[in-house]
Amino acid sequence: MDISGKLKLVNDTKEYGSNGFRKREVVVTTEEQYPQDILVEFIQDKCDLLNSFKVGDSVKIDINLRGREWESPQKEIKYFNSIQGWRLEKLASDSGTDEIPPVPPAEAFQPADEINENEPDDLPF
Repeated sequence: MDISGKLKLVNDTKEYGSNGFRKREVVVTTEEQYPQDILVEFIQDKCDLLNSFKVGDSVKIDINLRGREWESPQKEIKYFNSIQGWRLEKLASDSGTDEIPPVPPAEAFQPADEINENEPDDLPF
């Protein structure tokens, strides 16, 4: 399975317990008629996949759905689901105009008020 959308949130990697368990979470906003904010977790070595991504990036995340059973101290059984990412790729932007290149400062241009009389005028008009 996979989820596509824009990254809304990219959390830092958190370490749990003394055995070095690592987890990093992201929120992806799907781009459909009714957008959904989906929490996806990356665990252990998969946390590092997120290092080159930032909020606003369009991505496709390959996921696994995980479920587990938990018994409370009162012997009540509960079930929990999680979405775990295992591969992540940046999608090309649709418009290609998301970022406008910076304009050089005015000092970078030569003034146009100096006319060189030695240059030939080869324009037809």
